[in-house]
Amino acid sequence: MEEEDLRLAPRTKTAELLAWAQAHGHPPVAEAPVRAVLALLELGEGRMRDGWPELTSDAVEQLLYERLYLYVQPEPEQDPLAYGAAVRLLIDHQRAAKRLNAKRQERLHAEAEWQGEVAAGLLRRSDLVTWPRLYTLLLRADGVDLADREAVRAWLAAFRELAPQERSAAYEALEWAGELDAVDDGGWGEARMLSVGMATDGARRLLEQGLMRRSYRNLTELTALGRPMPEELAGDFGAFEEAAAEAALDLVGEWTTPGLPRLLVEEFPELAPEPGQEEIDAYLAGLPEAYEDEAYEEYEGQEHEGEEAGQAATDA
Repeated sequence: MEEEDLRLAPRTKTAELLAWAQAHGHPPVAEAPVRAVLALLELGEGRMRDGWPELTSDAVEQLLYERLYLYVQPEPEQDPLAYGAAVRLLIDHQRAAKRLNAKRQERLHAEAEWQGEVAAGLLRRSDLVTWPRLYTLLLRADGVDLADREAVRAWLAAFRELAPQERSAAYEALEWAGELDAVDDGGWGEARMLSVGMATDGARRLLEQGLMRRSYRNLTELTALGRPMPEELAGDFGAFEEAAAEAALDLVGEWTTPGLPRLLVEEFPELAPEPGQEEIDAYLAGLPEAYEDEAYEEYEGQEHEGEEAGQAATDA
């Protein structure tokens, strides 16, 4: 695959933004939140201009309120408010580049501040975690070196040998330890496992579609240069989809634990089940009608959003 042509993974201007902030006396923001914010904005539905995301109220809300908690697990020493701070830094940079007027800068600043606080709360909610985020917390709690992939694999293999009740107890222990806020919705039973699996599946699909959409946009450069369509897009589309799926796993690993999402999908799927339609239907069939509608609403929303993103990528 000619990745330089397809350009699946974002190439954010993190270093440039941090250098600008230092040169202009802005309060420092850690690199990891800045990089994640720029990448997720680039893979959202907003427009890009000269490598920078165009900031709008919708883009800020989508990032901080709808997407961030699906992918990012902050470092233990990192303030979760740093993501909102990263957005505000980008707002100031875009104002300095004359891409925002003073009124829009002020409005977006206020929105990023309060939505950054909301995002920090969402990152602590145990009912909103995905499998890579949850296992990152478990690995940290057990003192595993997250940079050592073999150590991560060995821990997962040992965790796989535990009884389901013991695994549930480990999840609950994260709440007792204050790593996650407890939510009174039945604990870590079947409903929670189903919810985590659906959220993980939906999040990865959204990311894959964002990567493909981004790549299609960049293909206009090839057309302008008179270069041929990359082989992956000229015939069998499967290779492109597979590359997007792999790139999505790697990105989530950057925001949680490197290599972990791929291990969960390829080697330990039983530890991170993502239910299919049959499993979802079987579970919902056993719920009272009112609860069934509520439980399915979020999943339908994720599927619909993923389909829209896929259509946008195809139409680009």
